[in-house]
Amino acid sequence: MPADVLEQTCKRVGIAALVFAAVWAWVLVMNNLSSWLFTDHAHQVEQWTAVGNTIGVTGLFISLAMMFVAGRLHHEPEKLLDVGLGFEVLTAALIGAHNWWNPWTVSGMGVSWICVIIVFYPAIVPASARKVLAASVIAASMDPLWYLIGLQRGVEYGLDGLSLLWAFTPNYVCALLAVVPARIIRGLGRRVSRARELGSYRLGELVGQGGMGAVHRATHRLLARPAAIKLIRPEVLGGGSASEADVVVERFRREAHAAANLRSPHTIELYDFGVADDGSLYYVMELLEGLDLHEMVERFGPLTPARVVHLLGQACLSLGEAHEQGLVHRDIKPSNLVACRMGLTVDFMKVLDFGLVKRATGNGAEQTRLTSPNVTTGTPAFMAPEVALGNRPVDRRADIYALGCVGYWLLTGRTVFEAPTAMAMLMRHVQDEPTAPSSVSELNVSPELDRIILDCLAKDPSDRPDDATVLYRRLYRCPLPAPWDHDQALAWWSLHLPDLLEPQTDERQEEAAEAATVVLPGDG
Repeated sequence: MPADVLEQTCKRVGIAALVFAAVWAWVLVMNNLSSWLFTDHAHQVEQWTAVGNTIGVTGLFISLAMMFVAGRLHHEPEKLLDVGLGFEVLTAALIGAHNWWNPWTVSGMGVSWICVIIVFYPAIVPASARKVLAASVIAASMDPLWYLIGLQRGVEYGLDGLSLLWAFTPNYVCALLAVVPARIIRGLGRRVSRARELGSYRLGELVGQGGMGAVHRATHRLLARPAAIKLIRPEVLGGGSASEADVVVERFRREAHAAANLRSPHTIELYDFGVADDGSLYYVMELLEGLDLHEMVERFGPLTPARVVHLLGQACLSLGEAHEQGLVHRDIKPSNLVACRMGLTVDFMKVLDFGLVKRATGNGAEQTRLTSPNVTTGTPAFMAPEVALGNRPVDRRADIYALGCVGYWLLTGRTVFEAPTAMAMLMRHVQDEPTAPSSVSELNVSPELDRIILDCLAKDPSDRPDDATVLYRRLYRCPLPAPWDHDQALAWWSLHLPDLLEPQTDERQEEAAEAATVVLPGDG
């Protein structure tokens, strides 16, 4: 079944365990009430209560433990489903013990509660039909097993062959019936998987979700090339007014076209773009193996000045091409800049998410139509003053300001300004002067690099570097004790992300996905 369908199934394992825990709690209550409800059998009831409480407490404990296991194994759905089948069998064993421990309980048993477990559990937690059948037959056999154990203990049940046949047969009938919902749900899962083929790509697990859409892993059906698919479902487009849906569609289309028309190796590559049979808009982009700059600093602390110059310079090459074509990214931030492995090169920068891109020459009316009413687009901690105020046309120098904010984050591990709310953050960008990175960084930031970052953060756009190409030249003229080179980058990756340096065979791709962050084009 598709990974996200399996994920939902795994959540139901926890729900089923919670239901079973509630039933065992009810059993405990009934066991302890029976001593005064059935005074005619006081001696029998007293003997049974101790055994029944032991079984009930054990069942309650196992059910609660299963809830915990379901939470821990949610990232390994197939393993969790197998453990869940074991939980079903163990629960049936406890019910069998409850049914056959004492002849007093057998006399009014009727159809065993094991039948309910056999039918109920596979219907909400469907494993493969073969595994469901095996687990159901074992569970069904718990009543005969405990009957035989009772005979060995010397219990006299007083049941003839026909009575035993009627007692045990419903269990096995239910075991056969349990296969039906398992096969139906598995079949639906396969149909969902086939329905998720977009163009030449097959949709995989859901890995992220944001305002512009959901992001899934994907594989080319012929080339087996890993990719990421970003899509907007029809129900998302229908969630608001027609004008809001038009804005979402146009922004989605613009992001795809902007990425497709840019050729810099430091810009995320677009593979495909289109409309699925169900009306979903989608585009397919390369799957990046690495860390975005936000997570890199969060995990490993501020970066050395030489490495910051190296990474920002590559981002400038991507944005320089966009600026040359009259495009403004408008959402530059650490989570949209990824240091990744490309071939034998590491610390290779990729710029993501052109979802807010605009043409600097576009008229104001057009741009207003492409944003939601009364909403400032971008991320407050990295937003230029003119974007926050909306009092002048936004051009490429807004990206320069955002790159200055990113450089500040990389050097210091903190944003340029701190504020409790988004509006307060915007006002600080408009009104407050930033402090030099060297005054708050634990690293030795040179005065020249300080000056570059502060020039990028100038309130007046005319005081900033004119475009990304100008900033690139200034960065690489900045004096450094030693430039950040391939050997230093390789040593860092070998220490912190060694799994991403190994050849990515089909088997290694799955292992690396668990050991390191795989970065996908998303909504940051």
